[in-house]
Amino acid sequence: MELLDKTINSYLDVWLGPRDPRVKGWLLLENYTPTFIFSVLYLLIVWLGPKYMRNKQPFSCRGILVVYNLGLTLLSLYMFYELLTGVWEGGYNFFCQDTHSGGEADMKIIRVLWWYYFSKLIEFMDTFFFILRKNNHQITVLHVYHHATMLNIWWFVMNWVPCGHSYFGATLNSFIHVLMYSYYGLSAVPAMRPYLWWKKYITQGQLTQFVLTIFQTSCGVVWPCAFPQGWLYFQISYMISLIILFTNFYIQTYNKKASSRRKEYQNGSTATVNGYTNSFSSLENNVKQRKQRKD
Repeated sequence: MELLDKTINSYLDVWLGPRDPRVKGWLLLENYTPTFIFSVLYLLIVWLGPKYMRNKQPFSCRGILVVYNLGLTLLSLYMFYELLTGVWEGGYNFFCQDTHSGGEADMKIIRVLWWYYFSKLIEFMDTFFFILRKNNHQITVLHVYHHATMLNIWWFVMNWVPCGHSYFGATLNSFIHVLMYSYYGLSAVPAMRPYLWWKKYITQGQLTQFVLTIFQTSCGVVWPCAFPQGWLYFQISYMISLIILFTNFYIQTYNKKASSRRKEYQNGSTATVNGYTNSFSSLENNVKQRKQRKD
């Protein structure tokens, strides 16, 4: 394993250049192998988990879901607050911010972004709960793609560009996750479900986040600073892929459902009208039969 780590590290250093020394020795960041193994295990569980659960009763998981989602809500709120204050303290430039000009604030951002990276490992549990509860329809291509890629992307971000312009997408995403995990946590309590109205707006918020991230990242391309340009182009490409997948999800989930409901309503109305018509005809026939009997 040690030889494998050295080989991979040497290739990465040649390919991407020297790493940021400020994260040297940090948990899970020294070598890429653990992150890669976690990702492979995740994909194996996504593949084998539903097969294992096929003939088993689904688990409720209600209590642990409340605790899990509450924990991620609080962690996301902490990261959002710390990133905002770090950006303010470091006087970060919205248009382009390099990785070595924020002083102590840079280290604050790096520490928070490590938690952001680590949270992507924790979030694998989202999928595992779907499998245990047999909600396999929620394990979409978008869901698996997003979860499997984010952990890997942020391992590279943390090793080469752990602060500076990298802050923006993580800040927006942390805010969206406050809304998302609070919704999931509350929806695990049946009595709360009638009061939860913001699920649709979470997806809209995610799409808005991707568009804003593309805009802010593009600013770094148009008005460059010392932040590596290759990372900016990669982020724009990744955001475009998420916009395509999330837009498709939104259309499939909300627009088609709304259209289906309208059709059901129209069919229901027709059925009701037909019902009254048929009842009236039946009543009319009964009256005629009674008259015939009397005669």
